[in-house]
Amino acid sequence: MIDIRRFALNRIICPALSLEEFFRLAADLGLSKVELRNDLPGGRIVDDLEPAQAAALAEKHGVRIITINALQKFNLAAVKARVAAELEEMLDTAAALRCPAIVLCPNNDTNDARDAATRLAETAAALSAFGPSFVRRGILGYVEPLGFAECSLPSIVTAATAIERSGQPCYRTVYDTFHSHLGPDAQSDIGAGYDVSRTGLIHASGVESAIDRSRYRDEHRVLPGPADRTSCREQIRHHVKLGYAGDISLEPFAAEVQKLTRAKLADALRASLEYLRA
Repeated sequence: MIDIRRFALNRIICPALSLEEFFRLAADLGLSKVELRNDLPGGRIVDDLEPAQAAALAEKHGVRIITINALQKFNLAAVKARVAAELEEMLDTAAALRCPAIVLCPNNDTNDARDAATRLAETAAALSAFGPSFVRRGILGYVEPLGFAECSLPSIVTAATAIERSGQPCYRTVYDTFHSHLGPDAQSDIGAGYDVSRTGLIHASGVESAIDRSRYRDEHRVLPGPADRTSCREQIRHHVKLGYAGDISLEPFAAEVQKLTRAKLADALRASLEYLRA
């Protein structure tokens, strides 16, 4: 059984809750780790609080903020200056929150006409350029491949290659079970073409919809359970079997989860955690 202390909540689960209510929910479930986001209504990572106030609230509830999601389009050279400026602000916030990592998401756009070689080159170049800022603050960058067909970085194997080429020591990957299910990597690649020691975090969600896999989008991502079609639990077990000892964060985007009352959400989370830990 996977230790409950390895699980975390991503705030996308319950964006309507205040930051303190979110921290309290995690604590009530016996969890001590959470992920914050910069893409919720209002666009602020800590709502209307100062980072120091948010850090104090987290400490009050016995919760650690393990990542901020996310630096978007990090590997698109055409917007590098804007992304670099945004990164500096996020690093300042992460430092004030005592948060050890920032998630980096690649360009995910059907209009991205770059070929595969250019995409890889620009990904490695961006990681090389941003590395010193991460290293200077002692913060890690978690590179998260997105399995959608239009994504510029759908493969965790390719993400690991880009990290190697960057020459920077501050990067790990996010292994997202939803995106791994959609993307080009086979489970046999995990442990063969990809070393799980590179994984800094697992994002976990499931899909129960009967639609074709090619149509899966964030809105279909629910809490993992017995009806899941993405083999989320099996993917996590495979990672753990290969030696992964890090955190596993629940990240469902579906409105049907987000709109649950606090009591029903807590019950659903307990059931999902029990399923994943078994």
